[in-house]
Amino acid sequence: MQQSFMYEAKGQILIIHLPKELDHHNCRNLKYETDLLFSENYINHVVFDFSRTEFMDSSGIGILLNRYKQMARSGGKVTLYGASAQVERILTIGGVHRLMKHFDSKEAAMLG
Repeated sequence: MQQSFMYEAKGQILIIHLPKELDHHNCRNLKYETDLLFSENYINHVVFDFSRTEFMDSSGIGILLNRYKQMARSGGKVTLYGASAQVERILTIGGVHRLMKHFDSKEAAMLG
């Protein structure tokens, strides 16, 4: 079963609704799709929605860090919300907590 990403644009904010599993199988698609969206739109804030995500491996950490670096180079930012305790542990171990602000809601993450 292919797990896909859903994208929501709100002005210059791109909200990426992540699937149940964020792993090496679907991270390639996420990179390709977000590269296209970034090239076609002026995005200065990326919000990752982890509310459905139950599993993430190092590929997930890699794509988050890659998108963070891309936004930082252009003066943008990356925030996230909805991470479960298990996913939060992975994000902490991967160093994402130090780079991206975490929020409880989509609205707060969009303002963040």
